[in-house]
Amino acid sequence: MGHHHHHHHGSGNIKVAFFLNLGFTIVEFFGGLYVNSVAIISDALHDLGDSISLGLSWYLDSKSKQKANKSFTFGYRRFSLLGAFINSIVLIIGSVFVINEAVERLLNPESTNAQGMFLFAILGVAVNGYAAWRVGHGKTLNEKVISWHLIEDVLGWAAVLVASVILMFKDVPYLDPALSLFITAYILWNVIKRLKETVYLFLQGAPEDFSIDEINKKLLVQDYIASTHHMHLWSLDGENHVFSTHLILKGVNSYDEVLKVKKKIRELLHPYHFSHCTIEIELDEDSCSIAHSHEGEENHHH
Repeated sequence: MGHHHHHHHGSGNIKVAFFLNLGFTIVEFFGGLYVNSVAIISDALHDLGDSISLGLSWYLDSKSKQKANKSFTFGYRRFSLLGAFINSIVLIIGSVFVINEAVERLLNPESTNAQGMFLFAILGVAVNGYAAWRVGHGKTLNEKVISWHLIEDVLGWAAVLVASVILMFKDVPYLDPALSLFITAYILWNVIKRLKETVYLFLQGAPEDFSIDEINKKLLVQDYIASTHHMHLWSLDGENHVFSTHLILKGVNSYDEVLKVKKKIRELLHPYHFSHCTIEIELDEDSCSIAHSHEGEENHHH
């Protein structure tokens, strides 16, 4: 029960961060227009991206806990990939818009309201700092990722703060758009990296931290395994992995031995913590009486 309660707490933290972030993003966008600062608008974009991912994380966090059903037999874990994908696309479109604005500003510089920027930056550091602190206590991977996002926001605002102080003493019109380009380039670099990971998982690429060759070697070393084929490894959402393989056994002479072998293989695979594991057992030609009694069934193997 304790565990369940914690998770509810995790979703609660994400929820608080979501509403803070969303409310602040709206204020920030109009504020950026008001003080004529592209840097603030590009940070609003960054925050909008975070709001979307927070909202999706919060929604999908509850969605992904739903049990598997007839439509989604693996459950809803992959929905979080969809969230990451949508979020990435939104951020890329937004970034293109902001870069366009910033370049326009560099070519035709305009002055910004430094005092207004300064006040916004202080608010930005405070709001994002609080949200990061709330979520930073979380245990789930989702919460950890989000707290990094929010810390990045705090740093983005710190940069705006520094720029606004410089602008109060010296009117440097290109400072604001330059800062904006820097923030946006940083957002884009991260988004594209994450989009690549997401698409890789969508296309059922094997999780990077696992080696299928290593697993295969571990299996082939066992003296009761003659060969392996149809070995597949993919990931539902980057955290929960699925593994399946066909094994041809040798020197197995009774059904009991087959069960023992299955048990051994499961123990062998246990350290990998797969959330689903399918092992199809086939017998080689020399194997004993049970092969012949099951001849009809065994012939369906690929």
